[in-house]
Amino acid sequence: MIERFKKNNELNRPDADTFRKLDKLPVVVVLDNVRSGLNTGSVFRTADSFMAERICLCGITAIPPDKEILKSALGATETVEWKHYQNTQDALLELKNAGFLIYAVEQAEQAEMLSDLKLSADKKYAIIFGHEVKGVDESLIPMIDGCIEIPQSGTKHSLNVSVCAGVVLWKFYEQLHLAQ
Repeated sequence: MIERFKKNNELNRPDADTFRKLDKLPVVVVLDNVRSGLNTGSVFRTADSFMAERICLCGITAIPPDKEILKSALGATETVEWKHYQNTQDALLELKNAGFLIYAVEQAEQAEMLSDLKLSADKKYAIIFGHEVKGVDESLIPMIDGCIEIPQSGTKHSLNVSVCAGVVLWKFYEQLHLAQ
């Protein structure tokens, strides 16, 4: 039986300096023209929670210290490494050259369902999350290694990008961190 909820000081979370020194998951989040600073801030907070290596903010995606990002990130812009790119292609080229496998989170032919995804601890991954309305830009298809699709059963065809990032990053965290 649950008697009480834990207080924040009982969660044994690292401080920001300690966190920056910790080993991270071999996972980079790529935001492809995400228009909402609130969504971007939420992704920062999720990337912190699940120990993503860094975030690539591409195209029109806002960058810190945008007030909407700061409002929802709650300090995660100070713990999660990030870099801005004028376009997503430049970010993907840099990641490809560094040996990352690149996956778009998108509904596509031959997409792998997230529930079936099997990751390898000896590989590095970049995960692209797209614009809130348009999704991941189709011009990026030649640069990706595959697509991941989140199984859904409701009437809506997609999830909010920050929710989507939470679901997908949890799966990567589960397989690459918790399984160790």
